[in-house]
Amino acid sequence: MTGRVTVMGVLNATPDSFSDGGQHAPSAQALAHAARMLAEGADWVDIGGESTRPGAEPVSPEVERARVIPVIQAIHARWPSAIISVDTRHADTAEQALLAGARVVNDVSALGDPRMASVVAAYGARVVLMHMRGEPSSMQDDTRYDDLVGEVRSFLARRAERAEAAGVLPERILLDPGVGFGKATTDNPRLIAEGVPALKGLGYPVVIGASRKRFIGLLSGVDRPADRVAGSIGAALAAVSVGADVVRVHDVAATVHALAVFLAITAPGP
Repeated sequence: MTGRVTVMGVLNATPDSFSDGGQHAPSAQALAHAARMLAEGADWVDIGGESTRPGAEPVSPEVERARVIPVIQAIHARWPSAIISVDTRHADTAEQALLAGARVVNDVSALGDPRMASVVAAYGARVVLMHMRGEPSSMQDDTRYDDLVGEVRSFLARRAERAEAAGVLPERILLDPGVGFGKATTDNPRLIAEGVPALKGLGYPVVIGASRKRFIGLLSGVDRPADRVAGSIGAALAAVSVGADVVRVHDVAATVHALAVFLAITAPGP
């Protein structure tokens, strides 16, 4: 943890992620990438086996589990104290991941699977509830909102209530406004600037995953996702400045270093 901010490092065990698809799919490569992120200061390693980039087609839970479970088992065996997050919207995958050593479920559908809340509660796990309109394959088809921040806040408040009703402890619930998930590119900066404080008002920690996303490329003039490091750090620092508790990032070392300086300068004095 860098000061009061948790850094979640991204490990995509998928062939088609928008940013680093296929680079970390084999278990040996994934293990090496996890080792690097942990050494660089990642607090959590977030492992996903289904691409959720705009337009991505779904994969079966069986395929997803085949991609992520061996990676989770290997990381847990090597670093038993590491906090592993599984990026899944499928309760069966989440349960197998928790059995394999994961401790956080990062659910882009915010309990879209009716069993997800009970699985999280049964294992005493933490859960990230993210706002997304529709499915990854169609989420950018309609990005109009009458009240962007208000609608996102209301949706996540209801899903948090659902989680608590299923037995998930309030302190184990985190909220993510879903930057880039069913949002107009021009709305994403506002979703961070206004959405983070609005969600903080609900009393739960807030997660922001803006790393390398398209709006950063448009704002910075950088086309290639892997080259959007500086812009991604800018988004992370902006999110933290308005109250974000967790930042989900691809570039762990650069983010950790930037946060260390930012927090040292902006932290209240003695």
